[in-house]
Amino acid sequence: MYKMMKGAIEMYQYITIERQYCSGGNEIGRRLAKALNYKLYDHNILVMAAKRLEIPHIYISDLEETGPNSIIFNLSQTPFGGSSRNINNMPLVDRLFYEEKNIIEEVTAADPCVIVGRCAGYILKDHPDCLKVFIHADTDFRIQRSIQNEKLTHEEAVEVLKKTDKRRSGFYTTHSGYKWGDSTHFDICLDSSSLGIDRCVSILADIVGVS
Repeated sequence: MYKMMKGAIEMYQYITIERQYCSGGNEIGRRLAKALNYKLYDHNILVMAAKRLEIPHIYISDLEETGPNSIIFNLSQTPFGGSSRNINNMPLVDRLFYEEKNIIEEVTAADPCVIVGRCAGYILKDHPDCLKVFIHADTDFRIQRSIQNEKLTHEEAVEVLKKTDKRRSGFYTTHSGYKWGDSTHFDICLDSSSLGIDRCVSILADIVGVS
């Protein structure tokens, strides 16, 4: 049901969560941050990075998990995605990740926090006070959550699940060099379809609170 890879330390200051589509990872992160009174960073990291790069807000969500053959990627060759920074010659996708990395390092230097996605576990892999979490669930559970939460048909949910997992996997592997979901790169892997969202939050809160 869940796999603990390492012993809990006295106190985790940062919890990073990678998650399969509609496994409940975002909800778990939000509720865990509230329970611990930690700051939460998820989509707002993307917004902050896009603002620094002066990228139009409408494009940022697609850009983050986009490969080099996409239309969004090609905007990096135009003034539309321009920046005056020294990283200006990088592809736009790489510049966005570079800024996200900077933001993650900045926010973790300031306060305890929960970070959802953004390869944060890899970025903070050398921090002993970082708990690296992967949330997964069986396909039927995720499809039903997608239908309920995203108001999709069954066929749409199946398609979005496949595409989103593929993009997240590609994004994570591209930037970390690790296989997405490989338990050897996480401290704990939780099956939210078996444990339930409440229990996942409780388990993580108990681990962080161990003294």
